[in-house]
Amino acid sequence: MDIKDIQNLIKFVSKAEVSEVKYKTKDFEITIKTPLGGSEVSYMQQPAVYHTAPQQAAPAAAQGSAPVANTPAADAVSDDSKFVTIKSPMIGTFYRKPSPDKDVFVNVGDEVSNGKVVCVIEAMKLFNQIESEVSGKIVKILVDDASPVEYDQPLFLVDPS
Repeated sequence: MDIKDIQNLIKFVSKAEVSEVKYKTKDFEITIKTPLGGSEVSYMQQPAVYHTAPQQAAPAAAQGSAPVANTPAADAVSDDSKFVTIKSPMIGTFYRKPSPDKDVFVNVGDEVSNGKVVCVIEAMKLFNQIESEVSGKIVKILVDDASPVEYDQPLFLVDPS
């Protein structure tokens, strides 16, 4: 089971409004508990593993929290309803850079297009590239670098106009 399958399973479970789901094969087991039964997701790898999932980005070392850049235009925004939100597809640690010595993926004011990588989220020692699902301009970054994020947590606000 790869990370996309896990993400899809988490989405399905959250929409199904069940309290707990267990999925088990001979080499993998996952238990998902929704807020109905306590907000907890636990993963357990069984001893016999036949392959490992490929890493999508270089492992990022522990890094200090960088302040989120705010512009006067972003601070003056009072009506967020006209913006599209890019949300976290998983639980993990949010990083704005592919590695500590690289530049950030996007800043406030940058143009993004559908499929452009905007951040990475580390989950279970895998760095997952998060792509924009909308074209537009980044107006606000809602999460600090190296912060933990939850499933469906807003990460960015994008002005699609």
